[in-house]
Amino acid sequence: MLSGIPLFPLQASNLAPEVDNLYFFVTAVTAFFALIVIIGVLVFTIKYRDGTGNRVGAPITGSIPLELGWSIIPFFISMGIFGWATLVFFHLVRAPDQTLEIYSTGKRWMWRFQHIDGKSEINQLHVPLGRPVKVIFTSEDVLHSLYIPSFRVKADAIPGRYSSIWFTPTRVGEYHLFCAEYCGTRHSGMIGSVVVMEPNDYQAWLSGGGSSMSMAARGEELFQQLGCVGCHLNDGSGRGPSLVGKYGAQETLATGATVVIDDTYIRESILTPQMKLVAGYGPVMPTFQGVVNEQSLMSLIEFIKSLPASGQRPAAAQASAAAGTTAPPAQGGPR
Repeated sequence: MLSGIPLFPLQASNLAPEVDNLYFFVTAVTAFFALIVIIGVLVFTIKYRDGTGNRVGAPITGSIPLELGWSIIPFFISMGIFGWATLVFFHLVRAPDQTLEIYSTGKRWMWRFQHIDGKSEINQLHVPLGRPVKVIFTSEDVLHSLYIPSFRVKADAIPGRYSSIWFTPTRVGEYHLFCAEYCGTRHSGMIGSVVVMEPNDYQAWLSGGGSSMSMAARGEELFQQLGCVGCHLNDGSGRGPSLVGKYGAQETLATGATVVIDDTYIRESILTPQMKLVAGYGPVMPTFQGVVNEQSLMSLIEFIKSLPASGQRPAAAQASAAAGTTAPPAQGGPR
C-alpha cells in the first residue's frame, strides 16, 4: 500500500498468483542486475577518478571466463523465464473441460453478457465463487479488449472472430472490468464490474427476475424462423448437412481439407456459407449477413452445441419443457 492506494489489484482468481509470481520474479531479476550495474559504475567512478588528466589506463587484454560468465548466466536466466512464462501462458489460454460458459459482445461503449440460461446483463457480470468460468466474446464494431485486473485476464474482442478468457473466482466481492483498447471518444466510459457470489446466491440470482428463454431454446426458435429446418435434416438427406452431434467433430470440405466444427466455423458458415462448403453439398445456402446479429449468432451456436448425438431429445427442448413451454422439433442446425 502507498497512502492507502494498493499498488496491485487484489488477487481474486486462481490465475492471479501465477501471473504475479512471474511478474515479481522478472522485476526482481531486472532490479538485481540494474543494481549491480549502478554499484559498479559508482565504484569504478570513485576508485579510478583522475583529477590530473595525465594518467593513462593499463591495456585491457580481455578475460575468457568473464566473457563466458556474462553470456551463459543471462542465457540460462532468460530461458528459465521463457519456460516459466510458457507454462503460465498455456494455463491462461487453456480452459478446463467443464466450465460455466458465458457469451459476451463488446460494442461502443458497453459490454453485453449473455448467460446460457437466458439471463443477460449490461456492463455487469455475475459469476459463482469457486467455479471455472469461460467468457466467449466478440465485437460488433471496432477492436475492444476485455480486461479484469483482479483476475489477471485480458483478451482482445475482434470483429468477426471469437476470443475467450477463463478464470476461477476465489474471493466474493465486486471487481472492476475495463475495455483496455482505445475504441473511440467514450473509451474511458466503457467500464463495468464482475460480481462474485456464493454458489447458492448465484443460483438464486440466476433464477430471479422471471423466466427467460435459454440461449439454446432461442437458437432453436431462430433456426425455425430463418427456414434452416427445411434444408438441414437429421439424416443429412436435405440440401444442407446435418449438425446433429457434430459440434467439436471434424468435417471434410469440398476442397478435400478438413475443419473442426467449432464456434468460428459455424459463424462463418452462417454469414459466408460459400467459403467452406461441406463435401457432397452444393453452394445453395444464402448468406445471413445483416439478418442476424451477434446475439442471434451466439444463440444459434449454443443450439447446435445442444443437439444430441443420436436420437436423444435436444437440450433446448428439454429446457423448454422444464419451463412449461413447447419448442418446435429440431431437425438440425445452420451449416
